[in-house]
Amino acid sequence: MKTRQVRHSFIKAAPLVVAVTFGGFASLCAYAQTNPFTLSSPDLAGGTFDNKFVLNGFGCSGGNVSPALEWSNVPAGTKSLSLQIHDPDAPTGSGFWHWAVYNMPPTVKGLAQGAGNSPTTLPAPAFGGATDFLDTGATGVNGNYGGPCPPAGDKPHRYIFTLYAIAADDLQKAGEIPRTGTAGLNSFVLNKGLGASLLGKASFTATYGR
Repeated sequence: MKTRQVRHSFIKAAPLVVAVTFGGFASLCAYAQTNPFTLSSPDLAGGTFDNKFVLNGFGCSGGNVSPALEWSNVPAGTKSLSLQIHDPDAPTGSGFWHWAVYNMPPTVKGLAQGAGNSPTTLPAPAFGGATDFLDTGATGVNGNYGGPCPPAGDKPHRYIFTLYAIAADDLQKAGEIPRTGTAGLNSFVLNKGLGASLLGKASFTATYGR
């Protein structure tokens, strides 16, 4: 008789535990929906690039200035932020990587216009990673921003800006890859290799054609 009473009490209590747990999860989801991790650019508000931000080289004559970037609501537990810009429409079979910045401190809220044009203007200990402009001289120094310059006559290309929030202060150590690793290798680590250490990512797309 006592056994039946214990079992009956457990069955009655269980739904209360589930209800509390579900309520907490619902609150967390609601917070995430109202306070999403976001990335934007006041310089690309129209969704396309002014000539100031276009590459100066390979047939283009832009200013090649990196656009300003802003972000908000970095996930809790973030120890570093990494940024990549990729053109998936480039006729290479693998797209084209235009800019990469790794190991930005989580306290940084954005990058000023032109921050990508010199290693000295990036927030320490961040560094500009390899892009597909490597050793061409088109960006001045390897690791600097390289603006859009799609083939003339192409349909406007998409340039996807993605910011990653990471629960590690050094992406390359966490992923066991060299600082000289390609943007594609770093992208693999960011999107897959980090596992649960990837806390979130935010992105937007701008276009450019000529």
